[in-house]
Amino acid sequence: MERTVPIGLSNKHIHVSQADLEALFGKGYQLTPMKDLSQPGQYAAEEKVDIVGPKGTLKGVRILGPVRPETQLEVSIGDGFCLGIKAPLRNSGDIAGTPGVKIIGPAGEIEIKEGAIVAARHIHMSTEEGAAYGLKDKDVVCVKMDGPRGLTFDNVLVRVSPNFKLDMHLDVEEGNAAGAKNGQIATIL
Repeated sequence: MERTVPIGLSNKHIHVSQADLEALFGKGYQLTPMKDLSQPGQYAAEEKVDIVGPKGTLKGVRILGPVRPETQLEVSIGDGFCLGIKAPLRNSGDIAGTPGVKIIGPAGEIEIKEGAIVAARHIHMSTEEGAAYGLKDKDVVCVKMDGPRGLTFDNVLVRVSPNFKLDMHLDVEEGNAAGAKNGQIATIL
């Protein structure tokens, strides 16, 4: 059986904790869902913030919901240059020892001591999809993309959960290098 996966390109965004959301937008504030994302229960929110680093500012960075236990900024390597930070390549949630930034919202601003990462490419899949593909959580695979700029991505982390749906996440820089489009189908090798 051919193991295919749709591609989802990920632009810079931020996940926030409830406490940080309230510091930025006001006490008791709740995110306003704008658009559902590929993973069940995940959405792009209407709310945006400005991110300030030692050398520059990224204006209008979208918040993704729902809120999380810890605030985490996901940027590309180029975004890191703009901010003046060296965000390391990490799996989502692995923020220990990463750079911090200032975050400005309409009702206040905060400074996080850590939390800026370049998200490592990964594949989400449900438990059933993982079983069908012979893959388990934390496996690492290669994924081939065809096309005029086709290439093979190595070191792709597989994340299996009953709460996930099949989708491979690449940041926009990786996607652009391959000429990838949202929804394009790639093959897990």
